Amino acid sequence: MLVQSLICAAFYVFVKFFDYQLGTLYAFRPIVVCPLLGLILGDLQTGLALGASIEALFMGSVSIGAYIPPDATSAGVLCTAYVILLGLDTEVAVGLAMPIGTLVLALSNLFQPITNWLLSFVPKFAAEGNGAKLTALHFFIALYVAPVYFAVIFFAVYLGSDAVAWITNTIPEFVLNGFGAAANILPVMGFAMLLRLIYRKELLPFLFLGFLMTSYMGVPVLGVSLIAIIIAVLMLGIFDNKPAAAQIEGADDDDF
Repeated sequence: MLVQSLICAAFYVFVKFFDYQLGTLYAFRPIVVCPLLGLILGDLQTGLALGASIEALFMGSVSIGAYIPPDATSAGVLCTAYVILLGLDTEVAVGLAMPIGTLVLALSNLFQPITNWLLSFVPKFAAEGNGAKLTALHFFIALYVAPVYFAVIFFAVYLGSDAVAWITNTIPEFVLNGFGAAANILPVMGFAMLLRLIYRKELLPFLFLGFLMTSYMGVPVLGVSLIAIIIAVLMLGIFDNKPAAAQIEGADDDDF
């Protein structure tokens, strides 16, 4: 378990902190994190299933303005580790995803005053034209808390494994079944949060069209996605051949 805990902690630090420094590739999302970690731990199929479920939960949790969403990366890493390494039920792990993300977010808030203080040096270095200090400060702000998160993820897997095993063996079965039921509801919450961001009256017919296709016609998600792409192409007129506007020559010399 020691080696696996080190792998999980190092993997979390890499995808969480270096992704922003390399251009925000969104490699920290559960849809990427869970399959990659599952592949590393030897169970790609479980990683794919968890990635899809947890990503659906956090899909609507995006940073807008001053709002900082729960940490989806830690939820993906720890839930994948618990399922693969401990044999925790997938539905129970998905039910733990949001509490895990919220706890790690609370930890990050503790370091926010230090980060704000470090950011106060940016105008000074910029006024001096000191690019080297700006670059060093950029990476330092991103990575100075990395050792703390490394330790948190490591101990959450290494020491938390016994706690999770004890919990799963102690908690009554009906409670675990409740976690499973909640796990089926949470992805719906994720889609609802996403819908709040993109809601427009003009889009409601397409929303109900997709619902009817999956519920009554049995069309799989991939089929609905492909049909949506076709509708988008038709609505946007991507392949329409628009003739160039005719230019009026001699307008200045026209007496009439």
